[in-house]
Amino acid sequence: MEIKKMYIMKKLTLLLAITFGFIVSCDSKKAVATTGSNSLEGNWELNYISGPRIAFEGLYPDQKPNITFVLKENKVMGKNSCNNYSGKIKVEANTISFDENGMISTKMFCGGEGESVYMNTLQKVNGYSISDDGKTLNLLMGDIAVMRFDRIYKVME
Repeated sequence: MEIKKMYIMKKLTLLLAITFGFIVSCDSKKAVATTGSNSLEGNWELNYISGPRIAFEGLYPDQKPNITFVLKENKVMGKNSCNNYSGKIKVEANTISFDENGMISTKMFCGGEGESVYMNTLQKVNGYSISDDGKTLNLLMGDIAVMRFDRIYKVME
């Protein structure tokens, strides 16, 4: 009877060790995926947007739009060249969706079309890709890059 108890205890200990190892390995892979240089996480500044017939510099003469991803909270925030915005996102593998009902924005008066072009294009995005060096983010509609951002390493205002 005593040998049977020891055998069961050894099996339980082994099972717990394997389970703990599996949980730790899954958790560490997730941390690498969300914090590596090829991660969506962080601050980005727009340098290209498709669609409008107005030159990029004409759309954004004073300030380029920017975006910040906070993946652990499923949040996005930034400045669309004039107003600050924030909202919820859903990211799975290389797909992304912006919650159009949950996006909020300040309401300062802004001249030109830049703000509306940026926000409307953001709602059409359904995927993303990041360059191998982690410095360029493409937001995609299907397989077409409709927005391109450069990684920035400063805190956004």
